[in-house]
Amino acid sequence: MASRGRRGGVPAREGEQRREEQAPAPQGPVLPPPPPVDYGVFMQGLVQAMQTQAHTQAALQAQLEAQEGEMQQYLEEKKASQERPAATF
Repeated sequence: MASRGRRGGVPAREGEQRREEQAPAPQGPVLPPPPPVDYGVFMQGLVQAMQTQAHTQAALQAQLEAQEGEMQQYLEEKKASQERPAATF
């Protein structure tokens, strides 16, 4: 089916515009196309960013585990100190 915009290839009625003619004309200056992208350089940067993110995430995970261990030790020591009777003078 080569026709566009209408089912069954029905031509536009008199007074109707075809779909291609309804698009507004671009306003303002037409910008030049963007410069070509060096995908090798792009991929190197992407890989480096992903490696940095993985390293940062691993470091943060290790720090979190260390803090959790310290907190657990603190809570155990606090509980043990509360279970001991206070020294009377």
